[in-house]
Amino acid sequence: MSVYEQLKWRGFIKDVSNEEKAKALLDNEQVRFYCGFDPTGMSLTVGHLVQIVRIMLLAQYGHKPVVLIGGATGLIGDPRQTSERKLLTLDESLANAEKIKNQLSKFQPDAIFVNNHEWISKIDMISFLRDYGKNFNLNYMLGKETVQARIETGISYTEFSYMLIQAIDWLHLYQHMDCKIQFGGSDQWGNITTGLELIRKTVGDTHEAVAMSSPLLLKSDGTKFGKSESGALWLDESLTSPYELYQYFLNTSDDDILTYLKMLTLLPQDTIEALVKASEQSPEKRIAQKKLAEEVVKLVHGETKLANALNVTESLFSGEFSKLSVSELQMAKKGLESIDSEPINVLEALVQTKLAQSKREAREFVKSGAVMVNETKVVDFEYVISKTEAYFDKYVIIRRGKKKFALIEIL
Repeated sequence: MSVYEQLKWRGFIKDVSNEEKAKALLDNEQVRFYCGFDPTGMSLTVGHLVQIVRIMLLAQYGHKPVVLIGGATGLIGDPRQTSERKLLTLDESLANAEKIKNQLSKFQPDAIFVNNHEWISKIDMISFLRDYGKNFNLNYMLGKETVQARIETGISYTEFSYMLIQAIDWLHLYQHMDCKIQFGGSDQWGNITTGLELIRKTVGDTHEAVAMSSPLLLKSDGTKFGKSESGALWLDESLTSPYELYQYFLNTSDDDILTYLKMLTLLPQDTIEALVKASEQSPEKRIAQKKLAEEVVKLVHGETKLANALNVTESLFSGEFSKLSVSELQMAKKGLESIDSEPINVLEALVQTKLAQSKREAREFVKSGAVMVNETKVVDFEYVISKTEAYFDKYVIIRRGKKKFALIEIL
C-alpha cells in the first residue's frame, strides 16, 4: 500500500488541492510537510491526536515533519463558530507555546520545531497590508466558512485577519524550509488554501505546494470527540490522568472503534481488522476497545503509566486496593469522585462523595451492607474514616455496591 493509499485507508484525507501532485510527493519523494498548533491553552487535547498520529505515520515513511507552534497566531486565535476568543498576553502565548512544544517533542523528537512569532513579529503594519493584504480581496476572505459562520454574530478585524497570518506562515516555510505540504483538520481548510493562494501569487503557478485536510473526528452520534462528562480530555497528565484516558477509550462504542483504531494508533491494517473482527464475534469482551485504550495511553504517557492505569482499573474491578502504589492512588483520585477531609463519619463521607444523595439514603446503604471502606464492610452508622485504615496514612477508597467508588484523602 502506498503512502497516499495508507492515508486514505486510515481516513486522514478529506480535502486535497491536487491529488496527482500529492501522490507524487508522498509516494515518490521524501518531502517536508508541516502542521500547526496554536498555544491557546497550556496543553493539547486528545482531539489533537489525529494530527499527531498522522505526523508520526508520515515520519515512518521518511517524510520530514515541520511542527509549527503558533506563538504569534495564538495571540489572535483562530475564529470560533460562536464568539471571539479571549486574547492571550504575549508572555502567556509564548509560555504555552513552550509547553506544547515539549508535549509534541515526546511524540516526534526528531521533528523540526518552529515558532511563527519568530518571523511574524518582524512584519510592520504597512508591510503586512502592502505585501500580503493586497493579495486578497474581501470577497475571497468573506467566502471562507470560518468567516461565514460568524457573519451574523459579528467578527472582529483581528480574527478576520487570522487566515492571512497563517498564509504568511506557509509562504515563509515554503520559501525558507522547502516545506511543500500543509496538513490540518477540515475546519482549517479555508486557512490552508489561503496559504496556497499566497504561494501561487508570490511564486507563480509552477509552485510545488499541496494542501491537504483530514475530517474532524466525531463520535458516531455526531457529538464531539474527546469530551468526557467532566470536560475536555488533555494530554497533560496533571489535567487528565492516564487512568481517565484509558477509561475514556475503553468505553468507545462499537460504531466508533474501527475509525479510532485507524486514526489514533499506528497499528497495521491487518492487526486493526483482526481486532474489529474479534470484537464483532465476542462484543462482551471489548477486545478492540481494550487494545485501543492501551495503545493511546502508551502513545501519550508511555509503558509505565499504562501499567499504572491498568493496575488502577483492575483494583477498581476486583475491590482490592492494597497493592496500589502512591502514584496509582493519586491517579485513581483524579479519575474518581474525591474529597480532601479530616477524619469523617461514614454517612457524611457518602454524601460528600456523592455516593449517596442524603444521610437518610446513606443509612440505608450502610444498613444493607452495601458500603465498604478500603476492603472492609462497614455496618456501623458511627464509623469514622481516619488515617488508621488509610493506605500510606493518606488514601481511603469508599465503595457503594459493586461499581460505585470514591476516594478520600485524609488531611
